[in-house]
Amino acid sequence: MGSFARWARAEWGPLYGTVRGPLPGPRPRAMPVTAAAVSLTALLQFVQNRPWGFRLVQDLGAVRAEDPLWLGLLRTPLSLFVPALDLPVWGALAQILLVFGIAELCLGWWRTLVIAYLATLAGTLYARIGIALGAHAPFGLPWTDAQVVDTGPSAAVVGLAVFVAWRHGAYHTAGAVTVAMVAEVLLKENLAGKEHLAALMAVGSLCLAVAARRARPGPGLLRRRRPPGRPRADAGPPPVGS
Repeated sequence: MGSFARWARAEWGPLYGTVRGPLPGPRPRAMPVTAAAVSLTALLQFVQNRPWGFRLVQDLGAVRAEDPLWLGLLRTPLSLFVPALDLPVWGALAQILLVFGIAELCLGWWRTLVIAYLATLAGTLYARIGIALGAHAPFGLPWTDAQVVDTGPSAAVVGLAVFVAWRHGAYHTAGAVTVAMVAEVLLKENLAGKEHLAALMAVGSLCLAVAARRARPGPGLLRRRRPPGRPRADAGPPPVGS
């Protein structure tokens, strides 16, 4: 076995084993969230490209930093599945199918939704903070970005990819995704790139919280459990007549 093969097996072996487990067999495990996300994204793409549907999709799922905060928070969940108008829809569908599908197999449907929403919400809130800081601040944004329509699954995809890779020990992969997002901002500084970094910071904080929780043993981990029916060592002899 070559050095690259050994590295790939160490890097992606646990993740591959987790994903491959539910797939073989006559009834592979379903991925309802991934299927629903792909279908909803395709439907919204169809509707927003119709004269009667563009305004409807914008009113329900288009987030702008200039909007009231309550309205932005209300639209954020659906905005995740509204494809960006300036990007091909097949890219969004492929991202959701691949990354959401792997995440749902590895984490379960509700964890996938929570992490996807956390990453998307971090980007949405960062846009408001960055505009308040101004274009000349290190992490600031120009005021014109307040009018940019902020939709699409990219922040959620980045967050899920990093969390799943970290969870299964693919640390080089998680690092590569992070470096790619930093390079994106350096090469083309825009709202989407900085929102990806905000999503990475939010998911990175979640990874640290999970790691800290694992490292802190609870009372049940400090005591060795005795098999059922076996008396404790300090319990003394059984009572007479028992």
